Amino acid sequence: MLLEKAYDLSEKWGNIPILVMGDFNCTPEDWIIALTTNQVVARCTLDSGIYKFLSTSKLNIAEHDRSGLSGQEKNQSAPFGLLKLLNFGWTDKELRNATGSSNCTILKHPLKLRSSYATVKGTNPRTRGSYGEPLATTYHAKFLGTVDYIWYSSGVTLTKVLDTLPSDALLRIGSLPCKDLGSDHLPLVAEFAFTESGRSKADDLRLPVKKYDNEEE
Repeated sequence: MLLEKAYDLSEKWGNIPILVMGDFNCTPEDWIIALTTNQVVARCTLDSGIYKFLSTSKLNIAEHDRSGLSGQEKNQSAPFGLLKLLNFGWTDKELRNATGSSNCTILKHPLKLRSSYATVKGTNPRTRGSYGEPLATTYHAKFLGTVDYIWYSSGVTLTKVLDTLPSDALLRIGSLPCKDLGSDHLPLVAEFAFTESGRSKADDLRLPVKKYDNEEE
């Protein structure tokens, strides 16, 4: 619903660029543990469901555990050799709630989004994970990882981002918030510039400035 609303606003104002940011409660990666007679044989790293949906505009939810779409629960398991054949058995009611139809397992959204931090290479390798995202954007007693993102559409170009703290520095702090950091989430900062198409759309939205009789031209 959020992405549909963002798309509708973009359409309403002449396809203006869109920024979507915040705590999405999803990690970039999802771990599936392959088991044979209760022995760990291999671990397979996949895009977490929500992250994949945001970054590719499409998701087959039947390939993901409905309770673990965020990637924050790293305890999914499957018989070894059957990872590519997984179907997590969504009920008809769950499919209707997720996609609107019990016969549909594909979710789509109309925005073509890119993640700011995954787009710009970090200056400190100790702050970034394999997906290019920060290793951690939040840290508290039960979780250390990345759930916050700044997504952007066409019409703007990303110029730079502010690197987050390395995870080892966060571990030394203990947990957040603390005396120097007042939130359990780290700030994310990205700088954008309008492309030519985005600039022209922004110019079209400028309201005329009302001039009063006593103002000079």
